[in-house]
Amino acid sequence: MSQDDSSSVLLFSGGVGGAKLVDGFARLEPGRPLDIIGNTGDDVEQHGLWISPDLDIVTYTLAGIVDDEKGWGIEGDTFRTIEMLNRLGEDTWMNLGDLDLATHIYRTKQRRAGVRPTVIASDIARRLGVSGARVMPPTDEFLQTMVETDEGAMNFQAYYLKARCRPEPRDVWFDGADTAQATPEVLDAIGTASLIVVAPSNPVASIGPILAVDGVRNALAAASTFRVAVCPLIGGQSLKGPSDRMMRAKGFSSDALGVAKYYDGLIDAIVIDEADRAHRAELEEMGLKVKTTRTVMQSKEDRVRLAGEIAEWGAGVRAR
Repeated sequence: MSQDDSSSVLLFSGGVGGAKLVDGFARLEPGRPLDIIGNTGDDVEQHGLWISPDLDIVTYTLAGIVDDEKGWGIEGDTFRTIEMLNRLGEDTWMNLGDLDLATHIYRTKQRRAGVRPTVIASDIARRLGVSGARVMPPTDEFLQTMVETDEGAMNFQAYYLKARCRPEPRDVWFDGADTAQATPEVLDAIGTASLIVVAPSNPVASIGPILAVDGVRNALAAASTFRVAVCPLIGGQSLKGPSDRMMRAKGFSSDALGVAKYYDGLIDAIVIDEADRAHRAELEEMGLKVKTTRTVMQSKEDRVRLAGEIAEWGAGVRAR
């Protein structure tokens, strides 16, 4: 690779899908600086604890302790605490493992002590053995994704886990976005990155909250480095979760064209799956560079391959 080893790659990431690509970049060049701006719109308080699902999935993945089969949680974790809470009559729709709960207890204690969420995220990653990568929330302030449905409004975790995405989403908005400010760390990461990648996460529910934070969208729009998004939809459908339905709820088509329009003005290029190569010409007409490849990451080798293709592509574009 022709890039300076000291230059950092920046990824905008949600949970499972985003974490896979983050893992690919981490494995591609171990030790090279890697910044991740994670989604905190999924954050929720449960059992008196502050839960940050997407930040934790990314952190556990980088630490090598994530449950790869589920894509979330900690490998080998037990669920005795949740079982006991259920016996005590608590609502346990959020399945939190015993080791996972320790993370949430630590985070909540630090928050109550007034420690910045940015510092807490960094501290958790360091204590779990993550090196060479920074996992950052987009803001230190409250931010929560809300989903409007025929059954009323609910936060994303309640919609995804408790309601099992059954109600049709009618709208999505971000509570707290009107006051949330981007952190200095996030703005610095955007301004200094050698490559910016929007991971194949839910554009509306995972990347949308990050972009809604004051300062983030403008910084990304002004970034002079190569900016590329990996389309999370294949054949007009999401591989997992309600990405396609949420795109339609926001007035965008649930395909690569809709994703490109959702990120209008924020990206220079888009990676689409080979199955969607028919969209290439129209995407190019939108002024985007387009790469077609296999975007499904079924193995760690797939993750590294995709990360490598994106990195080489970005290096080639900058070299011209």
